[in-house]
Amino acid sequence: MHYIAWWPVIFALTIATVSDLRSRRIPNCLVFPFLLAGIVVSGIVEGGRGLEHSLEGVGLAALLLGPLYLMGGMGMGDVKLCASVGAWIGPHQLIFALAFMGLAGGVFAFGWAICGGFLAEALSGAGDVIFGLPKRRLRPHPTLVLTNPETRKMPYGPAIAIGTILSFFSLP
Repeated sequence: MHYIAWWPVIFALTIATVSDLRSRRIPNCLVFPFLLAGIVVSGIVEGGRGLEHSLEGVGLAALLLGPLYLMGGMGMGDVKLCASVGAWIGPHQLIFALAFMGLAGGVFAFGWAICGGFLAEALSGAGDVIFGLPKRRLRPHPTLVLTNPETRKMPYGPAIAIGTILSFFSLP
C-alpha cells in the first residue's frame, strides 16, 4: 500500500496545507472523503488485513492527537487530517509521520516565534503548558488554547504534510 498511497496523500495534503495557511481551517469536504477513500482502497488492495490496517491508522491518530484537541492545543481539522492520513498509510508508518510532524511543527513554531519577535513569550508559554501539566492534568491551559482570541495560533497543516511526506522516505 505504501507506494499506492503516495499521490493521493500528497494531493490531499497539498490542498489541506493551502487551505490551512489561507483560512486556518482544514475543510471536512476534503478530510472525510480522503479518509473514506483510504479505508476503501486499503480494503480493496490488501483485503481484510488492509482494512484492519487502515482502521488501526485512524484509531492511532485519534488516540494520540485527540487529547491535544481536548486540551485546546490542536484543531479538530488537524486531528481529522491525521486520521485520514492514517487510513492511507496505517499505524506503523503513521508513528514515523507523527514523529516527523512533531519535529517539523517545532521547527516552524520556533522560526515563527523568532520572526514574530515573541520567542521569550513562546518559550515561557511552552514551559507553562509542559510543567503545569501534572497540576492541570488533561484540562486545557486557562489562556493558551485555540479558543482564546488573544492566543497566537499556528496552522499545523504544513507540519502534517511535511511529516507525512518524510515518513514515505523513512521506511523501506
